[in-house]
Amino acid sequence: MADAAPRLKVHVEQLLGTPLPVRIRAWDGSQAGPPSAPTLVVRNRRALRHLLFKPGELGLARAWVAGDLDIEGDLYAALDLLAGLVWERDEDAPGLARSLRDPAFRSAVRGLFALAGPPLPPARPAEEARRPRRGLHTRRSDRGAISHHYDVGNDFYELVLGPSMVYSCAYWSAPPPRGTLEQAQYDKLELVCRKLALKPGQRLLDVGCGWGSMALHAAREHGVAVVGITLSQEQAAHARKRVAEEGLADRVEIRVQDYRDVADGPFDAISSIGMAEHVGSPRYLEYAGHLHRLLAPGGRLLNHQIARRPERDEGAYDLDPFIDAYVFPDGELAPVGTTVGLLERAGFEVRDVESIREHYALTLRRWVENLETHWDRAARLAGPGRARVWRLYMAASALAFEKNRIGVNQVLAVKTPESGASGLPLRARTWH
Repeated sequence: MADAAPRLKVHVEQLLGTPLPVRIRAWDGSQAGPPSAPTLVVRNRRALRHLLFKPGELGLARAWVAGDLDIEGDLYAALDLLAGLVWERDEDAPGLARSLRDPAFRSAVRGLFALAGPPLPPARPAEEARRPRRGLHTRRSDRGAISHHYDVGNDFYELVLGPSMVYSCAYWSAPPPRGTLEQAQYDKLELVCRKLALKPGQRLLDVGCGWGSMALHAAREHGVAVVGITLSQEQAAHARKRVAEEGLADRVEIRVQDYRDVADGPFDAISSIGMAEHVGSPRYLEYAGHLHRLLAPGGRLLNHQIARRPERDEGAYDLDPFIDAYVFPDGELAPVGTTVGLLERAGFEVRDVESIREHYALTLRRWVENLETHWDRAARLAGPGRARVWRLYMAASALAFEKNRIGVNQVLAVKTPESGASGLPLRARTWH
């Protein structure tokens, strides 16, 4: 008799202390749970071993990436229901030591091990980043982290991002279907240029230039000379090709270079769009200080960065295990207040902070739609496991932005000269 799903449901609910809000379908075809809810598909016993040998988010991620765990139905609804279990229980979770003294908990663990089959830890998926935890944010470790995320293949990214090849939050004047992703990305690049007050003949440094979209836009639309830097060889090759095709080689230079090695300032403006998340808290003041030194007096920095909510105890903050292992190795989010404080400690005068959190949720949902529309080709280009990583990461991130678990902010800062003349208009938001 097929009974894996009912047994699995009982044991999981014993562990959680609450009913499962999703339906379960197990490898033997059995099902259990609310009939109208999204279905969590447990394809084989190995999925349970992933969870038992690495409890928590990382075990779930390994099972998902390996294809042992899947979701049928509304992906966003399922992730929202499952995330609710974690978010609601975080602050008053009893802890493992207390749980082990609970007979129901011990019974549930024994039941799951009986269902899981041979008590052998499964292999980690090949897509998981493997690197030592020592020496974070050295030049070498940062190159490796960037390569893990961005050197997946330019064709894969073009499927997901669309022709703009902009891998950061778009700026929507209207939500889809009235607004298009391409127009929203154009508007975001234009917004950055307006905040920086770019003028013909100026020099712009684009830190973390990606596939060259910001550099091309600034040179084409505003007549500036641009140096774009990235640590990704694939990004640089694609960006240089685009520069040549648009006939902008006399105004745009793309380098494979660490921001710490840029020494040919001064620049009139610096854009850092979606790059500072890779810097890490131990290096952030160094990052901000180096950009400050590279700017001419009166020069502006536009720092576009994802932020997390503050913790009650900031010392307890840990990197998200799924993101760290599969998406952005060594990436780190900080509250926007921390970022503003560090920029000011480095010498900047912060003049404007704009939250565009809801815009990123709209952007991510469009990227997920692009990925799902081109799923077969995406899986061929990057591999099924990598495509599954991106689908889960982007869908979960869209929900996180919608629920205000994370945000994204554009911080405009000025290297104000000793005279105190910032160069900004009295009503700063003229760029809108």
